[in-house]
Amino acid sequence: MSRELSQQARAIGERVQTNFRDCIRIDTRSLAVFRIALGLLVLADLALRSRSFAFFYSGEGVVPHELAVDMVPENAVSIYYYASSPTQIAALMVLQALFALQLIVGYKTRLATIISFLFVVSLDYHNPLVLSYADTLFRLLFFWAIFLPLGERWSVDAVHADREPRGSFAGIIAFFAMGQMVYMYFLNWYHKSQDSLWTSGEATPLIMGLDDMTFLLAEYVREYPALLEYGGLLWYYMLMLSPLLIILIGRQRYPLILLFVGGHAMFALTVRIGAFPYVAFAGLILFLQPQFWRDATTLTRWVSTRAEFDPPSLSRQTERLERLAARVPRLRIDEARVQAAKPHLYNVGVGVIVCSLLIFTLFTYLPAGNVVADAVSPDERIEDSASALNIDQPEWSVFAPTPRTSDHYFVFAAETTGGDYVDVYNDGREVTRERPYDQLQKQYSTYRERFYMNSVRRGGLHDRNDAPSHLAAHYCETWEGNDGEELEQLTMHRIVESITMDTISDPDARDSRSGNVYEYHCHGDEPETIDLPYE
Repeated sequence: MSRELSQQARAIGERVQTNFRDCIRIDTRSLAVFRIALGLLVLADLALRSRSFAFFYSGEGVVPHELAVDMVPENAVSIYYYASSPTQIAALMVLQALFALQLIVGYKTRLATIISFLFVVSLDYHNPLVLSYADTLFRLLFFWAIFLPLGERWSVDAVHADREPRGSFAGIIAFFAMGQMVYMYFLNWYHKSQDSLWTSGEATPLIMGLDDMTFLLAEYVREYPALLEYGGLLWYYMLMLSPLLIILIGRQRYPLILLFVGGHAMFALTVRIGAFPYVAFAGLILFLQPQFWRDATTLTRWVSTRAEFDPPSLSRQTERLERLAARVPRLRIDEARVQAAKPHLYNVGVGVIVCSLLIFTLFTYLPAGNVVADAVSPDERIEDSASALNIDQPEWSVFAPTPRTSDHYFVFAAETTGGDYVDVYNDGREVTRERPYDQLQKQYSTYRERFYMNSVRRGGLHDRNDAPSHLAAHYCETWEGNDGEELEQLTMHRIVESITMDTISDPDARDSRSGNVYEYHCHGDEPETIDLPYE
């Protein structure tokens, strides 16, 4: 009897293990596309950041080195901290782009992934005032990517391996990488569930009324608030059901993946939140299992037959690329002991991560960490290490629990040495309470400027950073009037417009209020408040 029970228990355990591995199985072609997406996102990010290079990254703009250091953990790691001039910083950006290209082609993939990850962390630490949840998700996905076999297919490494590539990967890191997306979605649902605006569907129409962060199709879709309510409720329940992204297998995942892709695509076309939709697209690639690629192959053959497409031409291009990849130097250490140690080093690295997560969870919810007085508990060490690499998990409270239901714009009322008053933030216009633009998102030259101005607002209203004083000093040093006048002092104002369901697309009907963010005197004297005129 005991033997039968033992056999049954073993059979159940094997079945559970098999089912679990099937749930977390990632096709290596999906990993190849994920690798290419990471590299392209790095290149795109560098290109977009370069638009504001002098202003945000040169060290001579509004975020000097000392300000950035004050905003990050004491043990923060940043390669960019070793650059002291704009030329050196620009050179590091070029070097980061080269490693991103190496990652895209899959040459020494794990090394390229590690170095690219360190560059991503370093650039974020170089200017933490312009970051968003998109940067956080990107760093975390990049971290898990280090332990995934990204170079197994469609890479120089795959050609150098001279063997048949693995069809899929189902290691524990696959669970963590996929779980990163699910954790973000599900935790965000939990936060949203705490507010009736989300459970009633009213949150999405109100968000579409935010002129300071919506663009493109937003002005059209906000005309249909009832449709937006249904869309918001759909997104709410998608977040709640996000664990099914892992639980479901094969084709069963298709509907949910398509819904998430469609949701993020809508965000990309309506809300100016930077790279978040595109980073999410990259993360969703991990959920494409072997069945997807079999279906894609079948569909491609069917289309090529109907369109009289010549598949051999694609094969010839692939062979040409493989011959080109074979010419790339291998540069590997063939010593048997080194090659034998590689799998063990990988297993040790994965083991450290798993144990760290378990210890962190244990010491978070149990009082065991307080047994030894004045001692640094394991969870604190793990948290310090995560902070150093900028991979600690946030609350993922995107638009939650209570979404922002107010527009805002800035007016920097400045007095010149000649006694004139100008709005230096809005192209030197006359000081007024009126909106600077019909579409408020145009007040920001780039989407990162909006994140930066939020940091300035928090620094001025809540004393969280010194960004307001550096920005004010920048205006004092760089602004010059038509007659050669300089600035004497300035007051940063923020105008807030309350959005209701009736004023989503009618800003003129909104109630508004103004408040001082920061006051600054260019010559070190005590500043006087420059009030906005009442109209």
